[in-house]
Amino acid sequence: MSTRAVAPSARCLAVKPFRPLVVEVRAERLKLGNLSPPAGAKRDKARKGRGYGAGQGGTCGFGNRGQKCRSGPSVRTGFEGGQMPLYRRMPKLRGIAGGMGKGEPDFVVVNLKEIAQRYEAGEEVTIDNLKEKGVLRASGKRAKLPLKVLGTGELKGAVTIKAAAFSESAKTKIEAAGAKAELVPQKPKWTRVAHKKMVEALKAEGKDYKEIKLAKRVEALKRKNMVNKKRLQPKKVKAAAPAKGKKN
Repeated sequence: MSTRAVAPSARCLAVKPFRPLVVEVRAERLKLGNLSPPAGAKRDKARKGRGYGAGQGGTCGFGNRGQKCRSGPSVRTGFEGGQMPLYRRMPKLRGIAGGMGKGEPDFVVVNLKEIAQRYEAGEEVTIDNLKEKGVLRASGKRAKLPLKVLGTGELKGAVTIKAAAFSESAKTKIEAAGAKAELVPQKPKWTRVAHKKMVEALKAEGKDYKEIKLAKRVEALKRKNMVNKKRLQPKKVKAAAPAKGKKN
């Protein structure tokens, strides 16, 4: 609680002697229990279309003319009377709006300083053992992306790094440290023309593309222990029973 003196006006001084007026101002501490919106911030919703008793007049609060005073659905969200709406005027960020591929990453990246912290001289660096050691934590779409090495930091030991791509600074630092940078061949991009040529080449060699594809699929399932071995065994063909003679 604080106190302050309020000086009287000149007319009061002429009538009677000045006596300071003490006003007590009590400042209440803000708590969750006394929080409330300011006066006028909350207003009751207008009861439209409820007759004259609602105080909206003969038009029930909807106005005299126009689309909003008719029955049925009103103006949809984002409609601006026919002009180009705001959500179409705003520029869109590549890779986020529309699913454009240019904004999505092509590689999972690792810097030289991270390799220097986890690997000793003579070891081999691949994308698989980077994931095992927790240097790369790629999930979802990024789990299938190839590896690219960037040049931040310094390389200490002579290690062998196998990746799909290297930055120019990373190549220079790897060569300066006496390490090796080996490019891992990547799977070529699938195109209809290239696929057709591959199928025709296999056919010319007397091979069936569908059988090769099925065999690869079975091998992949075997590695994951997802194949029932009993189903892979050839079925035993029962010998046909001799025909019984007809009874006379």
